[in-house]
Amino acid sequence: MTVGDRIPDVLGTDQNGNEIKSGDYRGRKLVLYSYPRANTSGCTAEACSLQDHKSELEAAGYAVVGVSKDKQAAQKKFADAHGLDFPLIADTETTLQQALGCWGEKVACGRRTIGTLRTTYLVNEDGVIEKIFAPKEIKTKIHAEQILDYINGK
Repeated sequence: MTVGDRIPDVLGTDQNGNEIKSGDYRGRKLVLYSYPRANTSGCTAEACSLQDHKSELEAAGYAVVGVSKDKQAAQKKFADAHGLDFPLIADTETTLQQALGCWGEKVACGRRTIGTLRTTYLVNEDGVIEKIFAPKEIKTKIHAEQILDYINGK
């Protein structure tokens, strides 16, 4: 997907077994971010950055939703361990990630693999992508600040 595209209606099932749809966020903006694996250092840093700045993101009109290939139980454990109080979609079949375009080939330690490409989509009130943070742009420890800087025009 690219800027201007509408995100899929059905996003998936979160760590609590709730079905999450893009329509649930109509009228609100959305930070939809994909991450490779729960409870790894980079993914934890990114999730905690978003949690730590959640009130600022909400004040700017944004809700936060994460997505990874992890199973629901792993997402629940991740959320509980780090006090994450936003949905984490268990996209075990990679349906959402493939639709978004954040599932594909990547190079890690010189090896080519297929997996989740860490990507963040800022979605407007109508479910349309307004900004995409590509994998190389994202600094996990300060990702929420990067988003807020963009939102605030810095």
